[in-house]
Amino acid sequence: MNHHEIGRRTLLASASAGLGAGFVSGLAPQYAAAEPATGEIWSSEYWAHKGEVKLNLWRKRLGAPKPGQPPRPVLFLVHGSSNSARSSYDLAVPGKGDYSMMNIFAGSGYDVWTMDHDGYGYSGSSGNNSDIASGVEDLKAAMPVVVKETGLEKSHFFGTSSGSIRAAAYAQAQPERVDRLILSAFTYKGSGAEEIERRQKHIAELRANPRRKRDAAMIRSIFTRDGHPEFYDPAVAEAIIAEEMKFGDTIPSGTYLDMAANLPLVDPAKVLAPVLMTRGEWDGNSTNDDLLDFFRQLPNGDRQFAILTHVAHSAVYSKNRALLFYAMKNFLAEPAPVAS
Repeated sequence: MNHHEIGRRTLLASASAGLGAGFVSGLAPQYAAAEPATGEIWSSEYWAHKGEVKLNLWRKRLGAPKPGQPPRPVLFLVHGSSNSARSSYDLAVPGKGDYSMMNIFAGSGYDVWTMDHDGYGYSGSSGNNSDIASGVEDLKAAMPVVVKETGLEKSHFFGTSSGSIRAAAYAQAQPERVDRLILSAFTYKGSGAEEIERRQKHIAELRANPRRKRDAAMIRSIFTRDGHPEFYDPAVAEAIIAEEMKFGDTIPSGTYLDMAANLPLVDPAKVLAPVLMTRGEWDGNSTNDDLLDFFRQLPNGDRQFAILTHVAHSAVYSKNRALLFYAMKNFLAEPAPVAS
């Protein structure tokens, strides 16, 4: 059985469980999300400015953009708490298959962007703790660059873990910039979530320092903390470590503090875009009840909820990441409904 067959079975199971209003529409035959694209994957970096802070943007698509060429749909990927953008979405794991989400979606015809948030990776640091509110300001600074380079006023957004909170908070703040929104491994109120309860024990130290320890051991723990290390190839953690240690062994503490002490950070009633919510069946950052509470309050009837089997918190790094990509591609390529 191939990944697409497994993915379809997973999505059907979710729909039959009553977890997705309008979910069946995502199972229609896939429609082209973009004009067919050919050629080698092209990449380029850009810089945005948030005040005095330089923010690094990274872009991939099939072929370099050419004057007069129709734009391709933009997919903007928002990283989470512990890893910067390129190790999150453009990771090379030699001999283990393609772990670059940017390559996957660039190859499907999307113009794919990501960025390092304040204090992460190649970006500069304001010295703040890079909390969710700061992340929203980062995205506000980045989007004029994306609009200028692509000619599109709206982008699709994807975020994972605290990146999904950043993406949802941005969608709430600037709805005119958001086309379709995908929230992977989201946390709403965090009620009953084991990982959130663990972080709550460290609120005092998270408040005391704008940066927290993030060494090799911590990165490896991301893949074991949900109790299912078999869902990941151990080489993935080592590849991330090799990339991230170039930037040191500390990162901003703000999103961890927000998730421990300040939830909820997004009002679902103010998220106006079509939304796909996905979670692994074993994810300590949330519960089904927590996410469905958020899902039910979304005002846009174009919304879907999917549980991905044999997946824990970090779906993008999972052996079964194809399930996530299948759900995403169907959602992003969904045809517009016919007006009645």
